[in-house]
Amino acid sequence: MIIVVSGPGGVGKGTVVNEWLRRNPRLYVNRSWTTRAVRPGEAHDAYVFATPEEFQAHIDRDGFLEWVDFLDYRQGSPIPTPPDGHDVLFEIDVQGARRILERYPDALLIWLDAPSRQEQRRRLIGRGDTAEHVERRIAHAETESAEAAKLGMVHVVNHEVDDTVQQLIEVVEDHRSKGEQQGR
Repeated sequence: MIIVVSGPGGVGKGTVVNEWLRRNPRLYVNRSWTTRAVRPGEAHDAYVFATPEEFQAHIDRDGFLEWVDFLDYRQGSPIPTPPDGHDVLFEIDVQGARRILERYPDALLIWLDAPSRQEQRRRLIGRGDTAEHVERRIAHAETESAEAAKLGMVHVVNHEVDDTVQQLIEVVEDHRSKGEQQGR
């Protein structure tokens, strides 16, 4: 199964995905590449951190399913190579989700959001984003949320990590069950 988790910056995607991975070792996270710098406190394996030249070389080798110029950096999803029997999880933006859906029409698209923009702002500030960057992320969140709704993404609010992960597990089970009923 192809699973996409998207959401605006600061909603806790990385935290939720890491906890989900801890609970389900049969998930294969297709680590995105990015040209941005590592944020303070961010795990060095959260992304493949690449120079702009390395990123461009990977584009030139057709190494990405999708990539985008985002705000002031590039980000992209490499072609996945999961072990047998693993579901592939993409943690990407909503534009990337659209491209994944074009390639994998049965993909499960999940929109993870914060309980409010005020909470999103608090989380962004807490992870060390600058005031200017926080406001750009907040403004961009509304546009992304509208795009997610157009794509019909399953909307999940991240109030508390454990509850959110449990809800994601249930969404996946429901999607898998519907796929089996439809013969996918």
